[in-house]
Amino acid sequence: MKGIRNILALALAAVLLLSTLGLAAFANERVTITYSMWGDNEEVRVLQETIDKFEQEQDRIHVEIVQIDRADYVGTLNTRAVGNNLPDTGIMAEDAVLMWAEQGMLADVSNMYGEGEAKPLDSLAFTFDGKPVGYSVANEVLLLYYDRQAFVEAGVTPPPAKAEEAWDWDTFVDIAKQMTLDVNGNNAKSPDFDPNNIKRYGVMLCPDFWQLEVWSVSNGGAWYDAEGNVTIGEPAAMEALQRIADLYLVHHVAPQYGTNTATNVDQDLVNKSTAMYVNGQWSVGVWLGPAKNSDGLDYGVGVLPYMKDKVTLNTGGVNVAFATSKHPAEAMEWLKWYAREENAWGLIEGGIWMPVLSSYYTDEALTRKWVENPNFPPYDEYKTAVVDYAFNNAKPTSWYWVNNTNLFNDALSSILAPAWSGNTTVAEAITAHLDQLKAANQGN
Repeated sequence: MKGIRNILALALAAVLLLSTLGLAAFANERVTITYSMWGDNEEVRVLQETIDKFEQEQDRIHVEIVQIDRADYVGTLNTRAVGNNLPDTGIMAEDAVLMWAEQGMLADVSNMYGEGEAKPLDSLAFTFDGKPVGYSVANEVLLLYYDRQAFVEAGVTPPPAKAEEAWDWDTFVDIAKQMTLDVNGNNAKSPDFDPNNIKRYGVMLCPDFWQLEVWSVSNGGAWYDAEGNVTIGEPAAMEALQRIADLYLVHHVAPQYGTNTATNVDQDLVNKSTAMYVNGQWSVGVWLGPAKNSDGLDYGVGVLPYMKDKVTLNTGGVNVAFATSKHPAEAMEWLKWYAREENAWGLIEGGIWMPVLSSYYTDEALTRKWVENPNFPPYDEYKTAVVDYAFNNAKPTSWYWVNNTNLFNDALSSILAPAWSGNTTVAEAITAHLDQLKAANQGN
């Protein structure tokens, strides 16, 4: 009997040992969460390096990338939602955030940051029902890029890099006329200028439609009020958009809005088809920096011209935690870690992202750490034209607090098409379809 008891005791001890080892192995097993993103293979490479760093710092969470084509990003997520196969976390298109929040698909991130903890600027929080549902991963602003060589050859002063020296609208149009050339070398101020045979435009606007909002804000108007109600039918908002149409219709310094379908600002500057280009700061990392290195493009950056107020808009793709995640705590821990500048430094240093913490705009040592690198224009220029301008003159794009901006923008884009070609005025087009715009604002 004693022998049997000894055997049973040894067996029990072995079971306990195996159980203990099993529990230890389970405790050390990483939780796997997914992160969806758009972007090219270079952006995936940089992100994977960031994830590798995250996993080296802790042993509880493993992150897998879900790469989705930008053109069908939201559509793919919709399909995944129907199949109950959403990722745990991901970047989300700005104009879709509040719509997904309204459907209960996004987690409330109110408690992601503790009291006194450094967190993104308040202007970068997307809010629904008074609660944040995501923060932009970068503080991007709209800027004015230009070809330095073109301005030197023309003997024209280039765009100012300081907000206090920004061109008013009439000055901007006059400069754009001087920089617009027909095939015979005449600029748009010459009596011999041929508007039907333009070789180089003075300026191009990015065809991303949402960017037009900045001009209405600059003119003292808005597309929406603070409660999200449509106000684009007020005179100041419509007047600004008519001035955009007139760059083509009256002044001949820009192509008809929307006809330059490429957003590759570097191509238009490198091939000399434009002297200036309005687009976001991300252009530095995605296009201009690489073109500087590969094509020798000598580009400069300045602040936007203004109508009444010296203003730019800020935006940025949004990192969200999906409400269907089985690992919400780990999902938010990853997003919180990822939001820290030092953990996404490759994207910041390369010029694709701008920092989200105020310290990088107010602490000179941190600003220099960010800006003093060969991917950017000279420090003094970039400091005032981008860093100071973003911190002091930026206002949030409306999709931070207004729902259904995707539906509204699609409707407005169609409504304004005849105005861009001159078949009607902006005021006539908007006034005739204001009820349609209000319906789109309500999700109809």
